[in-house]
Formats: sequence, structure tokens, C-alpha cells
Amino acid sequence: MSNDPLLQPYQLKHLTLKNRIMTTSHEPAYPEDGMPKDRYRAYHEERAKAGVALAMTAGSAAVSKDSPPVFNNILAYKDEVVPWIRNLTDSLHEHGCAAMIQLTHLGRRTGWAKGDWLPSISSSKHREPAHRAFPKLAEDWDIERIISDFADATERMKEGGMDGVELQVYGHLLDQFWSPLTNDLDGPYGGGDLETRLAFPMTVLDAIRKRVGDEFIVGFRYTADEDAPGGITPEEGIEISKRLAASGKLDFLNVIRGRIHTDPAMTDIIPVQGMKNAPHLDFAGEVKKATGMPTFHASKIPDVATARHAVQAGLLDMVGMTRAHMADPYIVQKIVEGREDDIRPCVGATYCLDRIYGAGEALCMHNAATGRELTMPHVIEPAAEKKKVVIVGAGPGGLEAARVAAERGHDVTVFEAQPDPGGQVRLTAQNERKREMISIIEWRMAQCAARDVTFHFNTWAEAADVTALEPDVVIVATGGLPNTELFETGKDAAHVVTSWDLISGDVKPAENVLVYDESGDHPGLMAAEVAAKAGSRVEVMTPDRMFAPDIMGMNLVPYMRELQHRDVTFTVTRRLMGVEREGNKLVATIGTDYSDHTDKAAYDQVVVNYGTLPMDDLYFELKPMSRNAGEVDYDALIDGKPQAVERNPDGGFMLFRIGDAVSARNTHAAIYDALRLVKDI
Repeated sequence: MSNDPLLQPYQLKHLTLKNRIMTTSHEPAYPEDGMPKDRYRAYHEERAKAGVALAMTAGSAAVSKDSPPVFNNILAYKDEVVPWIRNLTDSLHEHGCAAMIQLTHLGRRTGWAKGDWLPSISSSKHREPAHRAFPKLAEDWDIERIISDFADATERMKEGGMDGVELQVYGHLLDQFWSPLTNDLDGPYGGGDLETRLAFPMTVLDAIRKRVGDEFIVGFRYTADEDAPGGITPEEGIEISKRLAASGKLDFLNVIRGRIHTDPAMTDIIPVQGMKNAPHLDFAGEVKKATGMPTFHASKIPDVATARHAVQAGLLDMVGMTRAHMADPYIVQKIVEGREDDIRPCVGATYCLDRIYGAGEALCMHNAATGRELTMPHVIEPAAEKKKVVIVGAGPGGLEAARVAAERGHDVTVFEAQPDPGGQVRLTAQNERKREMISIIEWRMAQCAARDVTFHFNTWAEAADVTALEPDVVIVATGGLPNTELFETGKDAAHVVTSWDLISGDVKPAENVLVYDESGDHPGLMAAEVAAKAGSRVEVMTPDRMFAPDIMGMNLVPYMRELQHRDVTFTVTRRLMGVEREGNKLVATIGTDYSDHTDKAAYDQVVVNYGTLPMDDLYFELKPMSRNAGEVDYDALIDGKPQAVERNPDGGFMLFRIGDAVSARNTHAAIYDALRLVKDI
């Protein structure tokens, strides 16, 4: 038996959890027709077979028809969910992993113009800023119906083999009733005092217990401190926690601190990169100490050392490492095997959450197999035949190609023009808040070093350098260079610098700076931040109807906190048409897509962020020498099958390009390109 605190079993009522590590409730948006089908099952099963003790699924499953999913959630109000839940729980139980599910009614945290077009409902007359729907104040018959819906949904989950349920009591309907900020009702469930505010959640709990009995495990994930003026205070939160414990009807408390009604508030609960790790851990420990209840918690606990401390210090009984397990499902197995240094680190990019809140699916910035378990491997199998693979470029895509090829057992050589690996990720990591991004590179370099990959840095690879190695496969991962050609002008903008110039420090910000951001991604606001911190007056301009659309909600928060108190303005729906020098000023001609209107404005410096253009000279030089002439069989690529195109039988090698060497995209796209291509070489 190990003496590692994280590997000790934990007894939760009648249920023995085999260790102290869990994945907390989160909705990766993988359900189909509201059901957790094969993709959803495979995602959770991968983590279960690698040793997670408890999978708290869903985030959250909807119990009522007037709680339409914000994103692609499980519909727990439908009877047909039961066999799909059974399929999920059977798969988890097969690997010794306990299965639970979070249930909720979203209340005002949704919209009315979806699903069955029923009005949003709440104890508050105010809309939630993040979701914008004005709710109907709940009537007595609404309350009765929803109480019954919670009991019905819990019964379905029990029938489906779940070991327990967790009710969502932060930001959603149950919390809207018990927060003084969101209860405008009168009467027995009104906002008059703590007793009446707690009445609705406790009545729901009573109905659930009556339906499923006392043995079935039920817990609350709830906010015990709203950290907001007029909201639940830490003292009141501790009192609520004591009352929950004294009820005898709950089996665990999963503690949250803060609110989720706005993107900034949610980002303080679920911190992104550059923010403090485990900011609410000590408070969760205070709740445990005050109540003696089994206590769970998760909030940016990305590393094993912090998780181990949480359990060893008695702050938590079960520690949630949810985003960490999206980056590496095999954390527990690697702890058991003494391979903690081998764990792929979560870098806090929060690509996962920002995607689902943008109506996408949860994907990990640097593990392209997450969410694609049905087609992409987390564990790379060795190839039947050893080949010689040459990769040009040591950015994230090139390093992923090198890692996967080396794990396949191939002889791998990498050329890189710069003295260090990383490409644009290394540039990004110069920002203090984004320094965690360099772990994407460092982890892959360590994996490559362990597998004897040969690197040639400070080497501008020519075609002759590549062919001299007599490769079987060549992968061009040379990335791109900033594009300064303005939209449909056919020429580069004169007198401008690029966002890369400011981020790298190669160019210093001037006094009055225009950041023209046609890409809408991180480099634009990163450049604006560099200029603003240097004391510049900054205007961020975009032709789009909103600025920085590719950054998305949670990642936008740190930028706004850096920029809004400085001399920075944001201008939307304006297009940069050209730049001319007049004396010591740059005069920009500014138009709009909405009319023929143009005007002019003077600046000291114009910074352009308009993506990259591929550095593809080497690719096109090698193309006629290759067997496939660079062609990719997209059907095979999508289906996860090997590439077998032969356009030139006399060619000496297969040739592919990935990442920004193809077109300007992002880090995840480059890594996914590499994984799905190289896993079959």
C-alpha cells in the first residue's frame, strides 16, 4: 500500500472511493440529442481506466423543460436518458470508478428563445448579465413543478446506475433563491431572511430523499461566499454549511467561492492562466473544519503537489483536478507508477471552457485526443516498421509531430531556425500572465529527449539538408510570418509594424498607438497591453462588430483588467484602408464595411494584427520530389486512417505540412494536425 495521501481510499457513506482524486462536474458539450452517447462515455471512460476514483459527470444535467441547456447539456428530464446513463455508469464501474452526476435547473442562467420556447424563470426579476434573458418571477405552481422535476430526475439517475447526484447551487436556480442578491420573492420562499431563502433548496432535497431514500448519495455543490457586496458573506456561508450538515440529508459538500453571473465573476471562480492557483482551497478547508462533512473542491488545482497538500493538510477529502485531467487523463496512473514528471501539464489556457461558452465543444489546447477518444489515441502505439522522419520547425505542431513519431518508434530529426524551440508559443510566453504556455513546449521537449529525437537548432533547413537524410516522411511545420497586406488592397500597408514586433520587444511603443486588429485573436490585445503598460494612448480598432472575438469570454477578462484603467479605447466596425506619413505623424485612412464613409486620423504608430502567411518555400521546393506531391487524403485524415496517396511513384518520401505552414490557425489546430497525421505513420 502506498503512503501517498492522494492514493488513500475514502469511505463516502457505503461507497469506497479508491483514491482522493476526482473530476468535478463539467459539461464538455459532447451529448447527442441531449443524451450521453458513445463520445461522452469514451471521454469519461478514458479517465476512469487511468485511475480516477470519482467522475462527477454533467455540468449540469437539466431537470426541467424550462431549463433549456446553455450549451449541449444532458436532458435529465427525459425518460430515454436512462439507458444512456446506464451505458455510461457501467463503463465507469468496470474500471472501479464511482459515477455521479450533477443536476440543475438553470433558472435565469439560460435563454427563452431555444428548446420549447418557455420563459426563463427565477426568484429574481433581473436578467443575468451573461445570458441576458429577462426571467419570469417563479409562481407557487412553478416551484411545485420544479421540486417534482428534481425528484424525477434523481430517480432516473438512480435507475441508470449512478452512485449519487450533486445539486448545482451556485448561479443556478437553487442558488438564485438562497442568495440575497437574487431573491425578489415574498412568502415562504422569499428573500426576507436566511430561513426563507434556504427553504426552496431544502424542500427540493426533502423531495429527493422521499423519492430515492436515505441510502442514495446526495450532495450540494454550492457557493459558501459570494464575495460580492450584499451577497452571501463568508460568515453566512459557514452558517449555511452548518445548517446543511445538521439537516442530516446531505452526504457531501462541494464548496465554491464567488459568483458566475458575469464572465469576470466566473473567471474568479475558475481562474485562467496567470491567475493564482487554488485561490479558494483554504476557504474550502474552513468549511470542512466548521462542519465535519465530507468536503470536495476544485478551482485551478493543476498540479499533483497542490492536490496532495489539500488532502494531507486535511483541507479536502476529495480533490477535483478537472482541467488537469483534460490535459492528461493518466494523472493517477502516472502517480501510481512514480511518473509525475511525465504528466502533461494543464497550462490554464481555458480553451476548454471558452469553447463551450461559445457554443462549441470542450477541447484541450494541447491534448488533441481529449474529446476525440473514439478516433484519437491518448497512448501512442508503436509502429510495425521503423521509419526515418524529418520535421522542419520546432513550434508546438512540429514538436507534437516529433513526440508522436518518436513514440511510434521512428528515427526522428528536427530542424529549427531559431536557437530555442517554441515558435509563437515562446513569443506568447513573454507575457507574464501567459508564461504557463511555455509548458506546452517544455513537456514535448522532455518527451522527445526521452526518446532520442535529434534536434538541429540555429539551422535554416534547405531542401538538400532534408533529402541528405534520406527520409521516409517529411513534415514541414515552419509556421508563418505576420501578414501586413490589408484586406483586398493587394499590397502591404506602408509604415506599419506588427503585433509581434511589440510583443517581442523588437519595436518600442510610441506615444499615440493604433492597434488595428483584423484577426481578433490574442496578439492584438497582447500588443495593446504592451503599449498601454508603456504609457501609450492606445486605440484598438476592428472591422468586426465586436473586438477580439476569437479570445472569448473568460480569457478576455485579464486583458480588460489590464486595459480598462489605462488610456485605451475600443473602436468597432472601422476598417483600416491605408497609412501615409505626414511629417512626424502617420495618417490612417479609415473606412467601414457598412457604408462608403471614410475619414482620417493621425497616430504616432500603427500596429497591424492580421494573422500570418505560411512560410512554405521549403514545402513547395520539396513537393515535386515527394511521393504524394504534398496531397492529403482528407477522408482518411478525418476518419483517423493512414495516408496512402501516391501521385509521384518516383518520389522518395511522403511530404506533409501542418499548422500555420498551411494557414493561420491556433496552437490546438497545429497539435491536432500533427497527432492525427503522425499517429498512423
